[in-house]
Amino acid sequence: MFYGAMKMSVGNGLKLAFRPWVEGLEHVPEEGPAILASNHLSFSDSFFLPSVLDRKVTFIAKAEYFTSPGVKGKLTAAFFKGVGQLPVDRSGARGAGEAAISSGLEVLSRGELFGIYPEGTRSPDGRLYRGKPGGLARVALRSGAPVLPVAMIDTEKIQPPGQVVPKLMRPGIRIGRPLDFSRYQGMENDRFIQRALTDEVMYEIMKLSGQEYVDMYATAAKRQLAEEAKRKADEEKAAAEAEKAVDTETQPDGAGAAFPATPGRRSGSAPARRKRNERNRAA
Repeated sequence: MFYGAMKMSVGNGLKLAFRPWVEGLEHVPEEGPAILASNHLSFSDSFFLPSVLDRKVTFIAKAEYFTSPGVKGKLTAAFFKGVGQLPVDRSGARGAGEAAISSGLEVLSRGELFGIYPEGTRSPDGRLYRGKPGGLARVALRSGAPVLPVAMIDTEKIQPPGQVVPKLMRPGIRIGRPLDFSRYQGMENDRFIQRALTDEVMYEIMKLSGQEYVDMYATAAKRQLAEEAKRKADEEKAAAEAEKAVDTETQPDGAGAAFPATPGRRSGSAPARRKRNERNRAA
């Protein structure tokens, strides 16, 4: 009931404000379990996709959304539960994977739709990254549910990092034909089968989204970007400190110095400046 109320309010509000376009709704089964495997561009993906579906779809979300203290934390937890999100503790990679699998199997066992992001996290730059094989493949093979590739389009442009007010624009959603992996039934623990299944789904998502594909995990890409940003910040800091040190050396001691520094001009090399300063002090 709460999900229905949230869908009426939040879902209809999103459709009225942003008017998302959608293709491939006919591929979503009217009943029975199915897995919606989507690319992940924005925090809003988990809201736009359910807003265009008649059936309930359940995604997993990080546990912090459900455990924050205070009134705001309780309201946030109620909201996420209301829109069909399930908490998963991501503090440990293996624990998070097992929790996601258990949650997915529980949802599918009820004959419902389960949403999952094979990339494991949001794309840092709008490109499509390598899918993580464990969660999607094991849920699909254990449940026997069909996998529907989904492409979210332009959702990252609505509210980029640092932008407070969302941009009113039309995002898109493309839903592909169901993929049947019954040929791999019983081989869910084979890592080569997991990789093959996941790569097949990611290829279909790439065709639907038109994104550039990057053969690395999005988490690794985020680490690289963070390291690059830190390196750049360290270099800028070192350059600023070096410039400050040079400026300090060019400043004479005492108001009556014979060689005052002028803005934008350096008087000779550093050793020469030091000798002049020594002569000034001796005088």
